[in-house]
Amino acid sequence: MSDAIHYQVVIAGGGLVGSSAALALTRRGVRVGLFERHYCGAQASGVNYGGVRCQGRPAEQLPLAMRARRIWDRLPDLIGIDGELVASGHLRLARRESDLAVLETWAAMAREHGLATELLGGTAFRKRYPWLGDAAIGGSLCMSDGHANPRLVSPAFARAAQRAGAVVREQTALTHITHDGTRFQIRAGDEHITADWLINCAGAWANTVAGFFGESVPMKPIYPNMWVTEPLPHFIMHNLGVVGGGVYARQVERGNCVIGGGRGRGDGEYAQPSTQTTRAVMRDACALLPALRDALLIRTWSGVEGETPDSNPVIGASQKVPRVLHAFGFSGGGFLLAPGVGEVLADLVIDGETSTPLDAFAIGRFDRSAIPAVL
Repeated sequence: MSDAIHYQVVIAGGGLVGSSAALALTRRGVRVGLFERHYCGAQASGVNYGGVRCQGRPAEQLPLAMRARRIWDRLPDLIGIDGELVASGHLRLARRESDLAVLETWAAMAREHGLATELLGGTAFRKRYPWLGDAAIGGSLCMSDGHANPRLVSPAFARAAQRAGAVVREQTALTHITHDGTRFQIRAGDEHITADWLINCAGAWANTVAGFFGESVPMKPIYPNMWVTEPLPHFIMHNLGVVGGGVYARQVERGNCVIGGGRGRGDGEYAQPSTQTTRAVMRDACALLPALRDALLIRTWSGVEGETPDSNPVIGASQKVPRVLHAFGFSGGGFLLAPGVGEVLADLVIDGETSTPLDAFAIGRFDRSAIPAVL
């Protein structure tokens, strides 16, 4: 055992959550080893839609989301780039009268958390947004929301953690993990490492890590379906979503429109977009955005994410082994949250507690008898 490399904290998974945790911990003086079986930020963290939004989230996520949103404004200082973050505002569209009621109820709840939105409808809505089709009858605007480029942001957090002093190992899987009563004994590639803490940020594959301790959740892989158009004249003012989901869209500085909705397909390890889904969702997108009707699609893609039954992530302590923390299962909504989750995990390691409410994300909330085989 004397030849083992020791870390105070080992993090499994180099996506945006794991890399954010590595950076937050390292900046607070902790010796961290970050291990990614492929490349940092290359999985769901780097291929998602790029929405940076608090609007539309359930009440239990808002404290974490708002903490995370404040961190996004500090990206240049934290990671050296702004990640193409644009505070465009997020416009959540209503397509029927019942959707307007949903927006009103959500706005009242958000106000209790200090988050302001503007409800729009009727003539004023149509006058402000003449580029929206008749399928949209109103909306809710949250101006503090926006979007960023996940292909830039996610790997930049890993590089920033490395510059701060974390050891970052790519193409290195953790293939065996045990706890000897004092430390974690871990096989990382061809090396033997030990750790005082283990943080499971392995995304859609997190049940593999949790399974070393007989702890897993009923999580399934999902494959978000996305595509991008040729550059078009600028017309989309905000990051767009709809009540009930199904369509989302944004336009980048170069003019390309990034659009998504529905699911691709995959085998739990790899994903690919679905032509059938793209065509179906694009019809809905054109009803909302008529300017897309003659646009050329230049690329489609997907990724593998982990979805829990309640669409909330698992964040917090293991119920099986002391000093194991979990942070996974973000169900397609983790891009905004990740920097906040990194800070929360650092709080738990260093302070033993955090001011951000996490009870709704406890791993013990699931019925253990419903847990399927590990992914």
